[in-house]
Amino acid sequence: MTRQDKCDLPVILLAAGQSRRMRGADKLLEEIEGVPLLRRQAEIACAVTNAPVLVALPPSPHPRYQCLDALAVNRVPVPDADEGMNASLRTAFAALPGAPAAAMLLLADLPELTIQDLRSVFQAIDLKSETLIWRGATEDGKPGHPIVFSADLFPAFKSLKGDGGGREVVAKADGRVTLVPLPGNRARRDLDTPEDWVTWRAEQTG
Repeated sequence: MTRQDKCDLPVILLAAGQSRRMRGADKLLEEIEGVPLLRRQAEIACAVTNAPVLVALPPSPHPRYQCLDALAVNRVPVPDADEGMNASLRTAFAALPGAPAAAMLLLADLPELTIQDLRSVFQAIDLKSETLIWRGATEDGKPGHPIVFSADLFPAFKSLKGDGGGREVVAKADGRVTLVPLPGNRARRDLDTPEDWVTWRAEQTG
C-alpha cells in the first residue's frame, strides 16, 4: 500500500483490558502466525493511515508494551483501566493530537479483521453527509467494529464512566449511522476465553 492509498484519520486501538476470562493468560499476546494479536492489530492499523495510531494500554510496566517495539504507534497508558472500557475511550480520545475530522476505533481482540476491512470502513466515510458514525458490520448486517466517529461526537467521550463500551456515544448519533458490511462475522468475532482460542485455531486449520 502506498502513502496515497492510506487515510489521513487517526486510529485508536483499545488494548487496556485485563483478559479476565482467559484465566491467567493474556488474549492480546496470543500468537497468530507467530505474531502476538496486539501487534497484528497495531500493524494493520498502521497500514491504513498516515495519521497517528494510538494504542490504549494498561499502566506500565506491562508485557503488551514490549510486543509493540519498533512500531510507529503512540502508547497511551490508561491509569484507571480497571474501571472498564469507557476509561480507555475517555483517555484515548482525549489524547488525539490536533483536530482530526474523525477517528477510527479498533478493538484489539478481533483477530479476523484485515487491512481491507479497515480500508472499506474508511472508504465509506463522507464527512459532508449527515452521518456521524461509520461502522463495520457482519455480512448479515449486525453492527460491529471498527467504528469511525465524527469529531462532532468527540466531546461525548469526556464524560464516559463504567464499562458501556461507548454505547452512550453511539446513542447520541441518533441513528445517523452508516453500516459497512464486511465478510462473514469478522466485525464481531472476538476471542475471550482459552476455549474460544482452541475452537478458532481448529477452524483455521480445519
